[in-house]
Amino acid sequence: MARDAGLEELLKEQLGNRPGLSEKAMFGGWGFLLNGNLLCAAREDGMLARLGKGNDDWALKLPGIIPMISRGRHMQGWVRAGAEAYGDDALRGRLLDAALAYVDTLPTK
Repeated sequence: MARDAGLEELLKEQLGNRPGLSEKAMFGGWGFLLNGNLLCAAREDGMLARLGKGNDDWALKLPGIIPMISRGRHMQGWVRAGAEAYGDDALRGRLLDAALAYVDTLPTK
């Protein structure tokens, strides 16, 4: 799967220079980690956001956002946002804020 450089730049810009933020190639795309925990990712097929189990219902009700499916399995607490969703600055920000709030509760790896 090819990377989406445009989405990567949008995420880098919005996440800024937070302490504990790192990046690396993963999932056929580019992953963003906070204190060693995966936060979100940019892939050719959309943006992945880690909202946490039970925290994704609100996002799944929005157009352009679907559950993340990995190897045929629904990944609870993860969503995939298509271009129409992640292209909306406010919605992308809301997804990132929710992901940051959740991942910030996880122990550092």
